[in-house]
Amino acid sequence: MTLEELNFLPLPDAKEALAKCCGSSQWVKRLEAQRPFTSREHLLQLADEIWFGASPEDWLEAFAHHPKIGVKSLENRFAATKDWSGEEQKSVQAASQQTLEKLLHLNEAYDNKFGYIFIVCATGKSAEEMMQILEQRLPNSPEEEIKIAMLEQNKITKLRLNKLLS
Repeated sequence: MTLEELNFLPLPDAKEALAKCCGSSQWVKRLEAQRPFTSREHLLQLADEIWFGASPEDWLEAFAHHPKIGVKSLENRFAATKDWSGEEQKSVQAASQQTLEKLLHLNEAYDNKFGYIFIVCATGKSAEEMMQILEQRLPNSPEEEIKIAMLEQNKITKLRLNKLLS
């Protein structure tokens, strides 16, 4: 899709396209209201401004729109972004069963501690790298961790906005 096409999509279609990039309904609503975008850079700048002005509830809503790293059983729940999620987690698909089981265990520990799934910009990272990142982040305080997760979500959103416009 081109920037011009995004600018002139009917409202429901524009919201659907933006929701594939970030699952926060308030982020989608606020960004869509800024159309037309003058350039890709303008879109990305507005996306940042809206995201960094969002509430923790908005962040949590966005996190809930991601499958857990390495957990294929959730693919159907996230069908709208399955292709992008699969591409972003491509290296995890080649991981050993032992690594996938450890990722599952660490994901559960993370979810139990923080109350939301582990968010990391997985693009270009191996399963082992993501496992190390998860292990490093588990000791964080809830206040520290939500900020890190929010920054990771923003990286994912920017990648997806660029994919949307490719």
